Amino acid sequence: MTQKEMQSILEIGTAISSEKDYNRLLEMILNRIMELPHADAGTLYLADGDVLRFKIMRNNTMHTYEGGDGKEPNLPPVKLSRENVCAMSYLENRTVCIENVRTSTEYDFSGPVRYDAMTGYHTQSMLVVPMHNRQGERLGVIQLINAMDAAGDVCAFPADIIPAVESVASQAAITIQNVLYIENIKELFESFVRVMSSAVDERTPYNASHTRHMVEYGRHFIDYLNGKAKEAGQPLLFNTAHKHELLMSVWLHDIGKLVIPLEVMNKDARLLPEQKTAILHRFEKIRLLIQIASLKGEISVETMQEREEELQKAQETILRANTAGFCPDDLREEVCRIHEKTYMEEDGSEKPWLEEEEFQMLMIRRGTLSEEERAVMESHVVITDKLLSEIRFSKELSHVREWAASHHELLNGSGYPKHLTADQIPMEVRIITILDIFDALVADDRPYKPGMPVEKALNILDSMANKEGKLDPELTRLFVESRCWEKVQNQKKSSPEA
Repeated sequence: MTQKEMQSILEIGTAISSEKDYNRLLEMILNRIMELPHADAGTLYLADGDVLRFKIMRNNTMHTYEGGDGKEPNLPPVKLSRENVCAMSYLENRTVCIENVRTSTEYDFSGPVRYDAMTGYHTQSMLVVPMHNRQGERLGVIQLINAMDAAGDVCAFPADIIPAVESVASQAAITIQNVLYIENIKELFESFVRVMSSAVDERTPYNASHTRHMVEYGRHFIDYLNGKAKEAGQPLLFNTAHKHELLMSVWLHDIGKLVIPLEVMNKDARLLPEQKTAILHRFEKIRLLIQIASLKGEISVETMQEREEELQKAQETILRANTAGFCPDDLREEVCRIHEKTYMEEDGSEKPWLEEEEFQMLMIRRGTLSEEERAVMESHVVITDKLLSEIRFSKELSHVREWAASHHELLNGSGYPKHLTADQIPMEVRIITILDIFDALVADDRPYKPGMPVEKALNILDSMANKEGKLDPELTRLFVESRCWEKVQNQKKSSPEA
């Protein structure tokens, strides 16, 4: 082996070992190995059970290239049978060099012959090299076709180049295995994240699809932002790693809800169930006391009927206030009047129609949570930050904790938990906040309100951005412009499960 060839092997080995993207790695391996003997065509196969699967194919003369995008060539796999030279090379873990496949009778070359007949190509010399690591574990095979001499003519593969090809193939096998290990670890972690996120959503029927919807909206919105940048001739806003980091933050943004009490998470009315029951029992008791007073002659039948009617209206008002998504002033005033009313117990003691705590619950302006309950609910972001602080994120995911735990911060400082302001809130958090608010507005599985029409939700986002100063105006505009939720809806409609 010449000094130049040795240098080439070292350079190829360095290049291969530095590539972490699986598909680009396979592409690089085939391209670099083809360069060593100046092969005109090549195929990289990886073992899968009892077959070898095509991963990358390249033919310079025919200007064909398949598999570089991760999509396997549309060809049937090669069965592990010794009649096939690739399969035999893999099974016996040895290199096979053939000067002319047309005159060889040892192996079945009907495949290349059919390919030649269809394309007009002429397969002649072939070199098949197994890929195995230092422990002898086999991963696949590299098949090279038609070595080219200095004049550009097809020739046999030089014997002195075979050790170089074998060396690079061995390095390639080790790198592929390492990358696959990393990919498996990543997939394990991401699967765990999805499971934990699903556990949050599954705890309550009122949060069943929130995180998944946000991820789907976010994925399409990021693609839209990148498309806009590309149209303008600008660098992409998100590369693959950046996009993955942001979406991972979305998957984990509500992880703190795992420890929020279900009586807060699932609260679908202002009154607690036991409070509502107590009020209904009390009103029934008052109704009976009114009837007893009538029977004793203490009040007239007309007065009894008037008081029963008043009591019934009060009960209806309370039940209406209990479940209203928003409690307007006139309804609150009615509740206040009811709160002022009292009745006499049989022992002569005076009691209120509404206890003070019941009254305070019914006076909640928006939603169903009291200030104390809202504080418990809002603590989920602090808990998210605490839980994620226990995870040793890789460098590529180093911002996940910060972004996930900040999704309720608002640009005007009115968010929580840290009341960050615009100069402290990065773009990624601004995006997550928009996704979170949009899905909360349109979701039809929330305990305290029906789903809002999309256009109304967009108007609210616009108001929060351009009037209240809570959201990023430009990102909000682009989100509305992207219509990314429609892509998600269209995918659902076209899904076989739909």
